[in-house]
Amino acid sequence: MMECDPSSAFFGFMGVTSALVFANLGAAYGTAKSGVGIASMGVMRPDMIMKSIIPVVMAGVLGIYGLITAVIINGKMDAANYSAYSGYAHLGAGLTVGMSSLAAGLAIGIVGDAGVRANAQQPRLFVGMILILIFAEALGLYGLIVGLVVASTAEGKGKGLCKPYA
Repeated sequence: MMECDPSSAFFGFMGVTSALVFANLGAAYGTAKSGVGIASMGVMRPDMIMKSIIPVVMAGVLGIYGLITAVIINGKMDAANYSAYSGYAHLGAGLTVGMSSLAAGLAIGIVGDAGVRANAQQPRLFVGMILILIFAEALGLYGLIVGLVVASTAEGKGKGLCKPYA
């Protein structure tokens, strides 16, 4: 049996990094784009600002998905017993969560911007906007679920593939 390659941890840490960075990129874009719509709408209808904060909150949750994944992957990394399989699996998990959250953030930002502006002109559009935002947020949630499954099963499947290095 070969010794565990110390460079395998690089891939695990890239998973940690990509989960957090891409999820926060999605959260930042969703927050910024929705915030522009809220500011524009607030000039016309300042009474609706608090009701229009929902897209910003939903975008912020995407950053939490990345944080949760990064912490879980980091907790499962053991330098001496870390196989290449675990490193690749953790990279895949981080990219899954990060990219899914980035896509969800793009969708939330665009829908949030247009939705709050349209809602200011026609309040009956509120329920439709919320439903679209929920489906956009679900994209990030799907990535979180798959990423956590991959990250949590990698430890068991990657164990015993290499012996600890000295």
